[in-house]
Amino acid sequence: MKPKTRISAADDRQDLLITRDFDLPVSLLFTAYTDPEIIGQWMGTNVLKLDNRKHGSWQFETTNAQGHVVFRAGGTIHEFIPGQKIVRTFEMENAPFGPQLEFLEFESLPNDTSQLRMHIVYRSVAQRNQQLQLPFAQGLNMAHNRLQEIVSKLQ
Repeated sequence: MKPKTRISAADDRQDLLITRDFDLPVSLLFTAYTDPEIIGQWMGTNVLKLDNRKHGSWQFETTNAQGHVVFRAGGTIHEFIPGQKIVRTFEMENAPFGPQLEFLEFESLPNDTSQLRMHIVYRSVAQRNQQLQLPFAQGLNMAHNRLQEIVSKLQ
């Protein structure tokens, strides 16, 4: 089955364009990205900090069964327009690539559906390509599938 989350990575560019349509109203899709409890469910992570406002910050952490940290990331929120847009930095600890800039745009579509568009900018083409060598696309599609499943139950 073809993944529902589409990733476009043009040659010789340092960015990614990601698009996903959801069978959710835009208000619920936006909530899935801004409510710590819901984020924790669909991302399978602990939300340590989430200050949803301009100049706010965020930090997520995932631990294994033994309690060891296997993933920690955080950043600064540069723009926050409820129901429409989040602009933030993203930096993963202990990763071979540096911070990236993420533009998340949420659009209402007909019939209580919505679309998420993400534009991610990396420092270099090489860093973007490093990201793509990881199971990034599969992981993001799986996470978005969980988002759809979990948030659908809130309708």
